[in-house]
Amino acid sequence: MLTYDNVRAGVKGRASLRSFPVNDEHRDVFPPSAEETLRQRVKAQLRRRMRGLRRALPLSACAERSARIASQLLSLEPIAHARAVALFWPIEERHEVDLRPLDAYLRDRDVRVAYPAIDQRTGAMTFRFVAAPETMVERASHGVTLREPSPDAPEAAPDELDVIVVPALAVDPNGHRIGYGAGNYDRALPRFAPPAVSVAVAFDFQLIVEVPATEGDVRANEVVTDARRIRIAGSKPFEAT
Repeated sequence: MLTYDNVRAGVKGRASLRSFPVNDEHRDVFPPSAEETLRQRVKAQLRRRMRGLRRALPLSACAERSARIASQLLSLEPIAHARAVALFWPIEERHEVDLRPLDAYLRDRDVRVAYPAIDQRTGAMTFRFVAAPETMVERASHGVTLREPSPDAPEAAPDELDVIVVPALAVDPNGHRIGYGAGNYDRALPRFAPPAVSVAVAFDFQLIVEVPATEGDVRANEVVTDARRIRIAGSKPFEAT
């Protein structure tokens, strides 16, 4: 498992950062502004490293690991009782977790499936229900092809989603995650979870000891990899409705 110290030791600072774990008990080592800057720099290094590691994984291995993640998700009580679940469409060029088989399984159970959509005017992310995957539209962004719900797809209300499955480049056992850096999920999740349960998914090699939490970060309620499930301490127990 990649450790936070491995990356932190490579960040240049005015002292040996390996000697100063970046956690709450050491908040007074640096002024708040320097502390936040340090955490952002470590996150940026972790982000670059994880993108490289994931790109090195053959697509066949991505598919195999993704199938295990989907199987783990199906065993979660919140998904077993869900009436509406938000997934994400994989960016194949980036070797993301592929949950398309889970989409098909949920639809067979008459579960409504939503996907994230970005408002091109405001940049805000929401979730829209998709009647069928083929109705989604393609959009080019930063050299990759994204698939999103069409603009006229019905938007999910804050109390309509039971589970939101969240992608991650890195995640830790406390539910802190690293995405691509835009903060879309961190801004959107507080509108939906609770009542929804948020589940961060990643390949097991993306699970690290500690993600350096920064201002505005929102923890997931559960973490699922191809090798394990972690329910975050302090998360509200799921209540079937």
